[in-house]
Amino acid sequence: MPKIKVAGIQLNCSEEKKKNIEKAVTLVEMAAERGANIICLQELFNTLWFPKEINSTHYGLAEKADGETVSTMRELAKRKGAVIIAPFFEEGIEGVFYNSAAVIESDGSLKGFYRKIHIPRIPLYEESYYFSAGDLGFPVFDTNFGKIGVQICWDNFYPEGARILALKGAQIIFAPTAAAFASQERWRTILSANAITNNVFMFRVNRVGKEACHDFYGQSFCINPYGELEHEASGQGEGVYEVEIDLSQVKKVRKDYPYLKLRRPELYNEIAGIKMMPARKKGEDKR
Repeated sequence: MPKIKVAGIQLNCSEEKKKNIEKAVTLVEMAAERGANIICLQELFNTLWFPKEINSTHYGLAEKADGETVSTMRELAKRKGAVIIAPFFEEGIEGVFYNSAAVIESDGSLKGFYRKIHIPRIPLYEESYYFSAGDLGFPVFDTNFGKIGVQICWDNFYPEGARILALKGAQIIFAPTAAAFASQERWRTILSANAITNNVFMFRVNRVGKEACHDFYGQSFCINPYGELEHEASGQGEGVYEVEIDLSQVKKVRKDYPYLKLRRPELYNEIAGIKMMPARKKGEDKR
């Protein structure tokens, strides 16, 4: 099945998590009925953008891996026969939280999780107050419709992650984001670079909607392994963005432009050996 249809879900979020999940279900159903094989939701799709501020009450939004959000998406994936990528606020072991994405197979089984590794702390993105750095590495999920990886938002600005995913066989890297203000060209540039240098498809799914401090602009897009837009970007409103892609392009491009084959890893020791920071517990503030 070299040709598949991928879809991104852009939705306006409210303060009520249950309503956000219900709206997401409706849009995922719409995408599946249009033939989407893999469907990706935006970063932290089931809540408002709570990391805009430091507020310990927001920890109450977190869920376990078997909570309502993942369970609902698993049932939906099975019912619609589509792979679903569902980013959410995950509660791990007691006192440790992650910005995560559940990857669910088209039969409803849980393929696994990706936990965001690079956690920013800038004005209106106080993420390091809530999230520990991901501890699951860079998994590739071998789904019924292709081999996929996930890089949540800021992870995409660190090229090592995309390179590792490509070397492990990923054909598509999904990038759920929460970008506001005027950053579209920056995102287009970095994802094009990652697509070119790793011979992969990059599919960005961005939040939409005006919230207290943000104006999330959507404009999701898909970049092919040549670094070109596979289809014009989506709009700035709520809805489904879908693109048909040909996975056989990945094999062809890797033959024509063998960047991965011609690497010299024996010379790259200078960027190796970085230690992971210890997990932070709930409310721990390390500026």
